[in-house]
Amino acid sequence: MLQFKNISKHFGGLQVLQDVNFTVPQGTIFGLIGPNGAGKTTVFNLITGLLRPSGGNILFEERDIGNTPPHKITGLGMARTFQNIRIFKEMTLLENVVVGMHEHLHYGFAGLLLNLGNYRNVERQARERALELLSWVRLDHKAALLADSLSYGEQRKLELARALATKPKLLLLDEPVAGMNPAEKTELMTEIANIKQRGFSIFMIEHDMRFVMGLCDRIAVLNFGRIIAEGTPDQIKTNPAVIEAYLGKDDPA
Repeated sequence: MLQFKNISKHFGGLQVLQDVNFTVPQGTIFGLIGPNGAGKTTVFNLITGLLRPSGGNILFEERDIGNTPPHKITGLGMARTFQNIRIFKEMTLLENVVVGMHEHLHYGFAGLLLNLGNYRNVERQARERALELLSWVRLDHKAALLADSLSYGEQRKLELARALATKPKLLLLDEPVAGMNPAEKTELMTEIANIKQRGFSIFMIEHDMRFVMGLCDRIAVLNFGRIIAEGTPDQIKTNPAVIEAYLGKDDPA
């Protein structure tokens, strides 16, 4: 579904990514992990068009998207959540999710201006779908509340529901459990697994190893801008290069 082929990225003389290769298969949860500063966020920024690669190709469904602007990438079927929550806190939960559907609401300017029947039907269907998506993350009972009233963990789940509203083929999760307590992490793990079962493909970067190992089908490990390992969770957690990257190497002295 998504392929990185020999991707490099540099900022002036600083080489952030070097010959990065991996494939995100359709219908899976794929994780990218690595120590702080490894280049994980740069990978996401390249995928979503916020940055352009210095070399190599990024393919989404066999189409090269390396020079595609962000709004067109969303239109191709990718949605992203951010490490720093980006929701509309003065809007209700339902309104936040409906906003995510704007690319798919086709009622025309005249319908909006004159409140025609087609506009009302589209709006009703959008609200019904938004309520359904909120139920996926167990927030439907708070649909009429302002987003600002939610706990930190609930705000993260609202952002996930809004991303799903864009009808993504691939959902990109940028550190989805950052700042969450253990109970919230366990809840979100269940909800993301259920989203996968509904047919979505998911690519995440995350620091919480328990969360990644419990969810991902395959994991790639990035260190100093290079992929040092890729495999199943069991293969990754016993890989010597991965252990050294996270824990360091014993000094023989």
